[in-house]
Amino acid sequence: MTARPTIFERAAGDPGGPALDDLTRRRTWAELIDRAARIAHLLRDEFGLGPDDCAAVLMDNRVELVELTLGAIWAGIWLTPINGHLGSREIAAIVADSGARVLFCDERFEPTAREAGAPARIRTGDELDRALAAASDAPPDPAGPAGGTMIYTSGTTGRPKGVQRRRAPTLTDWLANTAAAGAALGLDGSGPHLVTGPLYHAAPLLFAIYDNANGAPIVIMPRWEEQHALELIREREVRHTHMVPTMFVRLLRLPPEVRERFSAPRLDLVLHGAAPISPGVKQRMIAWWGERLVEYWGGTEGGVCTLVDSADWLAHPGTVGRAVPAYEVFAVDEDGRRLPAGETGLLYARHRTRTQVFAYHRDPEKTARAHLEDGAFTLGDIGRVDGDGYVYLVDRRSHTIISGGVNIYPAEIEQVLQEHPAVADVAVFGIPDDEWGESVKAVVQLEPGPSPSPPLEAEILAFGRERLAAYKVPRSIDFEPALPRHPTGKLQVRQLRDRYWKDRDRRI
Repeated sequence: MTARPTIFERAAGDPGGPALDDLTRRRTWAELIDRAARIAHLLRDEFGLGPDDCAAVLMDNRVELVELTLGAIWAGIWLTPINGHLGSREIAAIVADSGARVLFCDERFEPTAREAGAPARIRTGDELDRALAAASDAPPDPAGPAGGTMIYTSGTTGRPKGVQRRRAPTLTDWLANTAAAGAALGLDGSGPHLVTGPLYHAAPLLFAIYDNANGAPIVIMPRWEEQHALELIREREVRHTHMVPTMFVRLLRLPPEVRERFSAPRLDLVLHGAAPISPGVKQRMIAWWGERLVEYWGGTEGGVCTLVDSADWLAHPGTVGRAVPAYEVFAVDEDGRRLPAGETGLLYARHRTRTQVFAYHRDPEKTARAHLEDGAFTLGDIGRVDGDGYVYLVDRRSHTIISGGVNIYPAEIEQVLQEHPAVADVAVFGIPDDEWGESVKAVVQLEPGPSPSPPLEAEILAFGRERLAAYKVPRSIDFEPALPRHPTGKLQVRQLRDRYWKDRDRRI
């Protein structure tokens, strides 16, 4: 296969070609390289940041976030993108924990950025442009040290943690590693890459960077809107994108005539992960879009650990794939002993060549707890690996319901109830039960049209009873207008669950 031009070769061979577009601001390849280089000099020369220092970014989806990521990596420092949906205290805690010495922000986040207490702030737009105009435009030294992203996990099960992945020794190594990582996922720079999710999250940001490093222009959606996504995929001849299961659900809810009009012959790869997907939803998406869906399992800590394409998934429904060549995946029991094929336990991923893939910033104890042995870490998922190496997720360890001494995994129940035609979204978790310790509760968001009622509750429970073991069926259902979901697609279960545990001395 002919090697595709890298980001620097694109800038040299097609300087005026499109490199970044957030539907408001655009950058050519030459502009992207120039601005990223100036950002690197601004961080090093103006603010004096070195290899162990950090800068932070608090902004919506826009071209500057990609430029700042590249500039920080070329400066050899850490960059922390911050979720703007967090509260001001949470943002201030991340700024303090990361040690960020400068914070870049949107105009709308400026009051929050001021409260966050960073030593210096720069606002995007004219202020950033003036700072870059005064900075050196000298290209980065290929032999200089590479930086990296220090992304804070979403914090759905506790205090957010800054993840420091192992960095490449030099910028030359970074470009080679990044291009190779993209190619291994199919992000080979062969056409435009559509960003559908928030760039402060690891997957949308890093998958876009991988493709861009291989020469793909990036098209950035400011926010998700399903019909607009279809229009962009068609009009921009998008080649690659990344989505989460809630996006598929919303796409499938579009009117039949809208779905039937959609045609995207250039679309080749739709990566998806970050949250469990209902097999029925995935089967419907494959029937509509063809075998373009590629599912992965992994996390901010270790990147992509497993992959499965559509054809392989249809032959092994429910799998998240087999381990990628760099990893081995296995399950262990409660004592940390490896389990035989097919048995369910806590999943670990072991890098085949590295003794340390990541560390949690300023938290060696948490880092140690996540590791079973050198290079082998857990993301907290419960699952099994079958005899052919296919990995199946059951649930998060932190979500497990223990009722009468029996482990119950909410994800399985959620996927079943999601198939009911009246259910738009569902959360399942354990609530206090004096007899059983915990009992199974479901909270449901309905599709437009149906109204909450005891008969509908009974109908949904009967639907679950036909498809689940009796002990897994929720005892009752509460209805909510909307369920709290992180913009990455992750369900904010704690926001719902904590209501039922209020004034209790325990949470299990």
